[in-house]
Amino acid sequence: MDEGKPLFVQIAEGIEDRVVDGSLAEESRAPSTNELASFYRINPATAAKGVNMLVDKGVLYKRRGIGMFVSEGARDRVLAERRQAFADRFIAPLIAEARTLGLSPEDVTRLIRDYAPPHDS
Repeated sequence: MDEGKPLFVQIAEGIEDRVVDGSLAEESRAPSTNELASFYRINPATAAKGVNMLVDKGVLYKRRGIGMFVSEGARDRVLAERRQAFADRFIAPLIAEARTLGLSPEDVTRLIRDYAPPHDS
């Protein structure tokens, strides 16, 4: 667990990670609040807060009497949100610093290519 983030956020991010990596497929049953509480040894209300956060974001939905399920399109929604967060956290400051240094977009692209390891397809 990450000491810097609230537990319910960590729970939500853990479920999102499983959606992104495919280990929790769309339309599959998600862990229940009680299962999460037991696994992480936390209060069920805390686990519920994380699950409800994902319901609000459209990642999970409830089937009455059956449980929580991964929404159709959840993986794409999570990836889009994370890409935007990546851009906000890393790309915007990178561009600002590049401008300060007088680097062109081509210069920045070249630097990234020089530093990036080969990408496996």
